[in-house]
This record gives sequence, structure tokens and C-alpha cells, in this order.
Amino acid sequence: MKKLDFMGHRKIALAISCLLLAISVTSLALRQLNWGLDFTGGTLLELHFSESVNIEDLRSTILDAGEPNAIVVSYGTDRDALIRLPKSVPEASSQVLVTLIRQQLDPDLELKRQEFVGPQVGEELREQGGLAMLLASACIMLYISFRFQARFAVASVAALIHDVIITLGFFSLTGMEFNLTVLAAILAVIGYSINDTIVVFDRIRENFRKLRIATVPDTINISISETMDRTLATSFTTVLVLVALAVFGGEMILGFATALLVGICVGTYSSIFIASSLLQTLGVSRQDLLPPALENDEGES
Repeated sequence: MKKLDFMGHRKIALAISCLLLAISVTSLALRQLNWGLDFTGGTLLELHFSESVNIEDLRSTILDAGEPNAIVVSYGTDRDALIRLPKSVPEASSQVLVTLIRQQLDPDLELKRQEFVGPQVGEELREQGGLAMLLASACIMLYISFRFQARFAVASVAALIHDVIITLGFFSLTGMEFNLTVLAAILAVIGYSINDTIVVFDRIRENFRKLRIATVPDTINISISETMDRTLATSFTTVLVLVALAVFGGEMILGFATALLVGICVGTYSSIFIASSLLQTLGVSRQDLLPPALENDEGES
């Protein structure tokens, strides 16, 4: 198998990552995220029409009713729709809106569900989501420290933080809504990325013990090259599915599919360049992974 010089280009990769991180952090600080109804609070209406409904007509009706900030998406069949109203809209106004839609679009309209999420609940969801990501990272660090070595744990968690910040930065820059489904996708990205990283780290550990005369950069390059086919094949097939979901899945899962798509692309890049590069920067050596020498009864090695 041809060995590619990944570590020879690690400074370029780190520079690209630093630039992306700087852009993401700046956007998150200035623009923040476009928090969805799950986090900000508001009213959710699920409507069922007696026949197929044109979403654009429904949006126009809601706009004429004086609710320009309402979010309208298809839900399930072409006879179902979801309306998300901001917390500034009182619950009584949502009933007036449903009555108006009945009058203008469908007298047999059925209100299947009406839910109100208070701002306090939204704030709790934000805090719990952040704690979930921190807890996941801490558990991953403990696991990798136990299975490999402390330097591997630091490198892997740093790569995970890199992936999450850039993915969040993408949502901040684009202004896409950040809701609970996107948060679930971020947590899935953490699992996907760490799985890729562990595969590479496992091969690095194996080659450190097998290739006794190779340098640290050569060992890392060989290990990444040997796992490259598996990494790219897995990522490519996953990306194909996510592209199909983003294009044909509708607005309900667009954020979820987009977050996974961005996260997996960034995670694949970080597994190849960032995690292993940080491992070399932290000074990992063959001696860190060799089993300790056993002493005989006379105290000789």
C-alpha cells in the first residue's frame, strides 16, 4: 500500500482548522445561533387538511394574519402541516389564526395538536443539551485514556471540540434554525467522529508495536494510509444517504441532515489530519505504548 505523507502537510491542515475555528467562534460570539422553538419557547400547531394543501398558500394566509415570524413546514403527508409561532404570540392568537385558516383554505381543517413551550423550558433544554455534550466528551476521554493512553485522549477530545465548534459555526453563519433535532445530530457527530478516530488510533498503536524502526511521523502516516479506504468508504456512503435526506426529506429533517452532513465531513477530515497531528504534537512515542518489561524472580529484566 502506498504511504501518503499526511504529517508532512499537518501544518497546512492545522492552519486551515485554526481559520475555520476563528470564523466559527467569531460568528457564534457576534451572530449566535438561530435558536428554534424548542429553546426559545412558543406555540406549535399541527394541522390536518381534508385535501392536499399548498404550503405557499398557507404561508400567505398566515402572513396576511400578521404573523411574519411564523414557520410553516410540511409534515407527513401533503395534507398535514406544522406551524411554529414565536413566544411573543399569545395562545389566544393561535386559535384566531386557526379559525382564519379554516375560513380561507379549508372549513374542515382539523387541529390535531397544539403545544406551548415556555421560555423556562427552552432555557433548561439549552443547558441540558450543553451538559450532554460535555458529559459525552468526558466519558470519551476516560474511555480512551483507559484503552490507549492519556495523550490519545487529549488529542481525540480536542478533535471532537474542533468538529462541534465548526458545525455550530456553520449554523451560526447560515442562520439555519438550531432545534432539538440539530442537537441530536451534533451528538451523533460526536459518536461518528470518535469512532473514526479510534480506528486510526488503534492502527497507530498496533504499528508502534510492530514497526520498531519507523519514526513517529512515518508510523502515523502508514497507519492513516492503511485505514484510509475504510474511512473514505464509510464517510462516502453515509454522505450519500444524508444528501438524499436533505434534498428529498422535507423541511422537518433538513436541519438534522445538514448538521450530520457538515459534521461527518469535518469529522472525517479531523480524524485524518487533526487528531493524529495533535498526537504527534503532544509527543507520543513508541515507549508510551510498549508493554512494561517483566522482571524475573532475581530482579533481572
